[in-house]
Amino acid sequence: MATTYTSQPGVDSNPEERTLQLFTVDAFTDKPFSGNPAAVCPLDQNIDDDVKQKIAAEMNISETAFLEKLDAELGYENGKRFRLRWFTPLTEVPLCGHATLASAAVLYQHFKNSNETIEFETLSGTLYTRKDGDYVCMDLPLYDTVHQAENEVSLVVKTTIGTLPIREIRLNHDMKKLLVRLEDHVTRMQLENMAIPNVGDMMSAHDGSKVRGVMVSLKGCEENGAVDETGRKYDFITRYFAPWVGIQEDPVTGSAHAVLASYWSKELDKKELYARQCSPRGGDLLILVREDGRVDISGKATIIMKGQLTLKL
Repeated sequence: MATTYTSQPGVDSNPEERTLQLFTVDAFTDKPFSGNPAAVCPLDQNIDDDVKQKIAAEMNISETAFLEKLDAELGYENGKRFRLRWFTPLTEVPLCGHATLASAAVLYQHFKNSNETIEFETLSGTLYTRKDGDYVCMDLPLYDTVHQAENEVSLVVKTTIGTLPIREIRLNHDMKKLLVRLEDHVTRMQLENMAIPNVGDMMSAHDGSKVRGVMVSLKGCEENGAVDETGRKYDFITRYFAPWVGIQEDPVTGSAHAVLASYWSKELDKKELYARQCSPRGGDLLILVREDGRVDISGKATIIMKGQLTLKL
């Protein structure tokens, strides 16, 4: 894999050429071509933000993560602290769970980093990951929700879910994520068969000032088909749409579950939750809501591609 950015004619006849490592990782799955893909780019030297954004646009998947070493004497093989930033094809975002998991997987699986805990300095503060058998566990902030009047968001909700019946609507202001809980009698099949909303219609329905992502969630039970391939019941299942940040439908979204975990933990009176994101690719998440206002979200990950990216700056 090689991507080349060339300088404008006459600007610099001898542009500096740099080669960057680049990985594609499927997060929240151990099966290639499922879960949520993220690009991970470990940097030896920082690059300008506009170049990061161009790389993310070139990759054209939901998130591209950029890692930088913070321990000057240590490398990716043995360092414990890293800076981590996430870019969609359109913009930088303050939190991305699946690209955090993917970044940790690159450190653990490719670089063989054996630190018990790895720290990531991000726009959302310090995030921690640890390896737990075949899983990567992320320590993320827990985001609460408040009641949202339906009439204030009715157009974007209708554009997203059509005529599916609504039980409750809630909003997290920090992450600008809207939670639309469907009535319990809705089935998993109905949720999975719901048409992907038209991006233009969603963007026309709302300008992104209050909502930048819509989570459509359903309580799990055996009767509505919310069980995994072994027959284990999911506590809740979800789909997630975020055209305001360049994502038509996100396959599996860690940051959304940092919001969903707070709501469903209270609704079900449970601290340990098992969740499924029901996109066409799909993925499973293990969740532990902690007493300190944070949440552990665990998933598997598989590296499916390793390459290099060539920049002429």
